[in-house]
Amino acid sequence: MDPRAAQQEIQRLTELINQHNQLYYQEARSNISDYAFDHLLAELQALENRFPQYRLPDSPTQILGETPTQDFATVYHETPMLSLSNTYSADEVAQFVQRVQKQLPNESVTFFCELKFDGVAVSLVYEAGQLMRVVTRGDGLKGDDITQNALYIQHIPQVLQHPAIPPKLEARGEVFMTRSAFEKLNQDRIAQGVEPLANPRNATAGTLKTRKLQRGPARTLDCYLYSLRVPDWDLHTHAQGIALLEQWGFNVSPTYQPCTTLAEILDYIDHWQQARKELEVGIDGIVIKVNQLAQQDQLRCTAKSPRWAIAYKYAPTHVTTVLQDVAYRVGRTGVITPVAHLAPILLEGTVVKKASLHNAAEIARLQLHLGDTVFIEKRGDIIPKITGVQPTARRPDRKPVPIPTHCPACSTPLVRPRTQRVQHCPNRPGCTPQKKAMLTHFVHKKAMDIQAIGEQTVDRLFEEKLVQTPADLYILREEDFYPLAGFRKLAIQHILQGIAASKQQPFARVLFALGIRHIGSVVAGKLADHCGSMDQVAQASVEDLMAIPMIGLHMAQSIQMYFQTLDNRQLVDALKQAGLRMHTATPQLPPTHQPLAGKTFVISGTFKNFDREALRQQLVAQGGQVVSSVSAKLNYLIAGRKAGPAKLDQAAKWGITILDELTLTNLLAC
Repeated sequence: MDPRAAQQEIQRLTELINQHNQLYYQEARSNISDYAFDHLLAELQALENRFPQYRLPDSPTQILGETPTQDFATVYHETPMLSLSNTYSADEVAQFVQRVQKQLPNESVTFFCELKFDGVAVSLVYEAGQLMRVVTRGDGLKGDDITQNALYIQHIPQVLQHPAIPPKLEARGEVFMTRSAFEKLNQDRIAQGVEPLANPRNATAGTLKTRKLQRGPARTLDCYLYSLRVPDWDLHTHAQGIALLEQWGFNVSPTYQPCTTLAEILDYIDHWQQARKELEVGIDGIVIKVNQLAQQDQLRCTAKSPRWAIAYKYAPTHVTTVLQDVAYRVGRTGVITPVAHLAPILLEGTVVKKASLHNAAEIARLQLHLGDTVFIEKRGDIIPKITGVQPTARRPDRKPVPIPTHCPACSTPLVRPRTQRVQHCPNRPGCTPQKKAMLTHFVHKKAMDIQAIGEQTVDRLFEEKLVQTPADLYILREEDFYPLAGFRKLAIQHILQGIAASKQQPFARVLFALGIRHIGSVVAGKLADHCGSMDQVAQASVEDLMAIPMIGLHMAQSIQMYFQTLDNRQLVDALKQAGLRMHTATPQLPPTHQPLAGKTFVISGTFKNFDREALRQQLVAQGGQVVSSVSAKLNYLIAGRKAGPAKLDQAAKWGITILDELTLTNLLAC
């Protein structure tokens, strides 16, 4: 390659890789696989090695990880959190072992192999057994302080109880989301009309970087620890550190293995290439480390990576097949999801015939044409995904995949808000797929829990025009079923009994069953607890709704829009007439017995004698209102351990009363 062409290619690759880094680290999403990204980075590195004069200041080969965000305090690591050099080649693993042994002549070298979990790297710092801070890797030198968001993550202990804990220690590990938690999260997102996430790693990063993360979402995350650092502690091997982490109560994956030979390392790699499919957490490779810490010090590090460790990454299994068609599915909330229909192909033990394309923007990004030869991967070894197109195989007569402008079911013009990537059909009362999906959602076990009515029964009742809206369920009579073939008397009785029993479901379930866009079961519970009745929810302003924990602007606007629609108000009135619960079961105290009526509170930090959610409920029960941000109109800031410094500063600036735990206890006892 001539120098001018090399300079242009270096600039192109630098810009492209930095764009992918921005998506991956700052927006918690990705457009290409790790394998494709690593190859782009390797291509850039090779060009820069040949033409170092053209390396750009912002080259991703010189920058580690991500730039810390402005949403969290920046913390410098006491020792850098470096990334690992990686390879997809067993030969390069062998070269790594040989290089280590060459640099440590006449020394016995052992290795420590462990799984490379696909999550977000974090540093946990403890002093006197107390968790002081949790920080992301960031750019390796400094990261984001996510301590408040990490407090409820499973297996991150806030206090270490072991008697032999050193005065200060740092444990490093990986925060992740299990496959089952990720699947449930996406099911909930789809039910709320929100675009599903691509993979558990993106979901983990997005959850950790949520500014006002609540306990519920945080509990979907878990953490494995894989490294221990203790100042002035007599540790000799990495294995000793792992043993101490286990002894002190940290969560360590039991999948590690000490190895003494290259053959043992390669056997470990081969074993987990198959066994990883049985794991509940995703891995993308194996980490091989020199076990002796003194030898690690001798081998030292480069600017980005330690010379004493390497990551072997599993190349994704991908196949090619033909895109035969693209169909458009209408979801419960009207979201239009394109589904690729493929020539059947065997991929990792299953025959793949369909793959989601997520939205029209993804089709445009891939520049898909009908009849294209496409690459299929299983993201996270689970979800089939089209990752690219083989344009050289495209015939000249192939036409681009058409993007719909009208609903494929009811022909209503589709809408796409400027802030969203998805199209949706606004004709909720007249769009058959939406109406059917709404009925299926209403009877679901997480909503009204009418177990005798499944999707097939919903379809049958809808087609026979016996049930068009959820309210129609409550006027069904036994004789309505007589003309329908296949319904025996006992089955009819079970259906009617299930419908009658659903009237006893609590108000929160009724609220969730309405299928308000973006409102899942957890948020519905928050709404019910805070507002107390359907009338209060319907009358709440956007500002009132946003003061409720977990409810942001889009959710608040969606709730308000729902109750501004005549068909929805008529449905709620009909359900009210049918006898469904439209208020919380716990009666509100009368105003004369609500000593905190009219008072507003912000809760910050953690408490010895209070759970934050229980505290919020107690304040609300006594008439108080709990909001999420400090303003000049606030009455009290409840400051626990590690209360947010910004909140404390704002409260002091505006002369707001700050309550510690003892003062709070006295206030609640009044």
